[in-house]
Parts: sequence; structure tokens; C-alpha cells
Amino acid sequence: MSHEEYIGKKRKRAVEVASGMVDGSINYLEGAIELSSLRFEVGLPEDDKDFLAFTGVASEIDHLPIGAPRQYWSQEALERHEPEIQQSIRWAKEVSLSQCKSIVARFNA
Repeated sequence: MSHEEYIGKKRKRAVEVASGMVDGSINYLEGAIELSSLRFEVGLPEDDKDFLAFTGVASEIDHLPIGAPRQYWSQEALERHEPEIQQSIRWAKEVSLSQCKSIVARFNA
């Protein structure tokens, strides 16, 4: 696989994730974490404003039981953190939903 093909594949994944975040088929916080990790894979400067928004979101939620690590948390702890998770989803959408739409528009050509 060439470098250009790799970047194209990662950009396609970014579109899939961002689209899923917008339509609700992908957990918003899990998507933000994935987009943050894709930041270095899509062939853009590391300070790209769209991807940088998700790095900020990911850093604010890294203490919460989100994604695969949830399986290692007790039910009691999950229930205790659920209100904060829901608030974090609302906040993350406020600060990054336009960046999701921008990623879809930029790479879905």
C-alpha cells in the first residue's frame, strides 16, 4: 500500500466516524477519541483545527469509562459516572459537531 493509499484509507475512516457521530450511529465520545487518534494519519498538519477539536475532547474525557475499557469497570462505577458521561456528550457536541461536519465535507469528495 502506498503512502497516498494509506492516507486515503484513514481519511475514509475519518469520514465514517464523523458521519456516525453526526447521525448517532457511533457513540459521540468514542468517535471523538478515534478522530483524535486519526489526527496524525490523515496527511494534515498536526494543528488542523478540525482534528485538534477532538484532541481537546479526548483529553477532557480520558478519566471516564468509555469504549472497550468499560468492560473492566464495575456496574456501580459505571452508574456513578453515567451523568458525567451524558454531560460530556452534550458538551462535546457543542464544541465539535461543526468539526465533524467539516471532516465529512473535506474528505467525502
